[in-house]
Amino acid sequence: MSEPIALTKITVIQKDTANKIREAYIEGFSEPLLFGVHGGVKQFYGVNPEVEYPSTLDHIVAAAGG
Repeated sequence: MSEPIALTKITVIQKDTANKIREAYIEGFSEPLLFGVHGGVKQFYGVNPEVEYPSTLDHIVAAAGG
């Protein structure tokens, strides 16, 4: 079996539970990725956040090339 090409180390912090805001810190990058809710996602969770951020799904779609 071949060796892994890379291992990704990520730390996720629940920054603001009420507003569903999370920060993801990726090793090697100083700025976090911010995750939250907006649109249909906030309706699904029944929250009205003070600040809207892209959801986890938004990041997955963007990573896959749109």
